[in-house]
Amino acid sequence: MKSIKQIAIYGKGGIGKSTTCSNISASLGLMGYKVLQIGCDPKADSTKNLVGGNRMPNILDYVKENSKNISIDKIVTKGFANTYCIEAGGPEPGIGCAGRGIISAIEIIEQLDLFKELDIEVVVYDVLGDVVCGGFAVPLRMGFAKDVYLVTSGEVMALYAANNIAKAINRFGQRSDVRLGGIICNQRNAYLEKDIVNILSNKLSSHIIGWIPRDNIVQECELAEKTVMEGSPESNQAKVYRELAKSILENDNYVIPTPLSDDEFDKMVKEPLIKR
Repeated sequence: MKSIKQIAIYGKGGIGKSTTCSNISASLGLMGYKVLQIGCDPKADSTKNLVGGNRMPNILDYVKENSKNISIDKIVTKGFANTYCIEAGGPEPGIGCAGRGIISAIEIIEQLDLFKELDIEVVVYDVLGDVVCGGFAVPLRMGFAKDVYLVTSGEVMALYAANNIAKAINRFGQRSDVRLGGIICNQRNAYLEKDIVNILSNKLSSHIIGWIPRDNIVQECELAEKTVMEGSPESNQAKVYRELAKSILENDNYVIPTPLSDDEFDKMVKEPLIKR
């Protein structure tokens, strides 16, 4: 079987992770790669802009009703640039484990030999990163996604989540070949944003693989239920996503990160201010 590049993109909820993943997937699709994006958020909205805003049937709900009759065409939707899209799904708020959808998705993907059947070349896992436990850690724990990227901004809670995820990558990296491929800064124009994201990157022994500027074109395209790559392909923002996708494909700088303790993190976020 040919080698498949599997990447996991983690980040705090609301940081723009799904937007980033969808535009990376669309960029890769436009380059001619056969891409599968797997949404690993219980909200099941990771891929909606790839499929024109349609709510896809998620795997967890489908399995409940069709446990003995599962087929690829029932759980996979084809989106923009010939990307393939899957939503793992999850239970209603307050009921059950939110990571159960991811576990079910992985099990069914293996059962159907889906990567081979669809001739997939790149898999993009879009994973909620406020916590990295249970099902949310499955892509790392089971060795599916060995290349991990962190999406953050210069905001403290986004940075804190990124450092926490780095702790999980460090733990899995000690006993497997899971590695951190770099940090993606989805800029929010926070105070001293570039300074502090660069500091975190250095502390983690990693590098910044992409800076995504804040641009209203992203929201305009999402209101039209499209990725930027589809809705505004000639824009500067589309160029940024193309370059990011290319950088991820060509990246060879992978590390076991060196995360900070909570005390070290608190000192780090004040470092840019002290230097001034």
